[in-house]
Amino acid sequence: MADIAQPAFWLSVLQVIWINILLSGDNAVVIALACRGLPPRERLWGMVIGAGFASVLLIVFTGVISMLMTLPYLKLAGAIALLWIAVKLLAPQPHDAEDTPEAVEDLWRAVRIVVIADIVMSLDNVIAVAAVAKGQYVLLTLGLAVSIPVVIAGSAIILALLERFPVLVWGGTAILGWVAGDILASDPIVLGIFSDFAPAAVDLAAQIIGAALVVICGYIWRRRHHVSLGEA
Repeated sequence: MADIAQPAFWLSVLQVIWINILLSGDNAVVIALACRGLPPRERLWGMVIGAGFASVLLIVFTGVISMLMTLPYLKLAGAIALLWIAVKLLAPQPHDAEDTPEAVEDLWRAVRIVVIADIVMSLDNVIAVAAVAKGQYVLLTLGLAVSIPVVIAGSAIILALLERFPVLVWGGTAILGWVAGDILASDPIVLGIFSDFAPAAVDLAAQIIGAALVVICGYIWRRRHHVSLGEA
């Protein structure tokens, strides 16, 4: 049972908050990308609900993550899913009127994208958070609850930049491709296949390939649908 009266408990809470903020930059990017096509009110709800669900799942994952991280093909599948999400986010986003059934449907679609992408990207992040929490779910919950507004604020800033400079969408999706490459390179199966190469070199190559793959696939997809490269 966590002793909230002890200074060490609150120090650990601060550590969880700090680690989650440091590791949530890519999460803020995917939240902003997923919510950029929503009406203003739905955007706020999309960011809040998406970040909230992702944090709840992060707490749940803490109990089983040590086993999951060792399973072959898990990271490989997650990286492929994240690459697909990144390419999909390059699609022109609908702008349905506020408070319409279509807007509500778009909201939950954005939430699903945020939650799935955050789960994939948090596979490594959760290890650092879990190491600090040491099984104390009260501590973990407090730390993540406090850091959620910071992640949402970061998402709002990125979203404003995407609205002002739509071309930055390409940079955001390339970041997701980079993260996907990093996840793929750490899968036990991939590590075994490229065991003769330096891990750092394999990691860098996978990151570059992941980012390039997203941009190239997005470019081809938009060209085939006659969408301007600068159109959000």
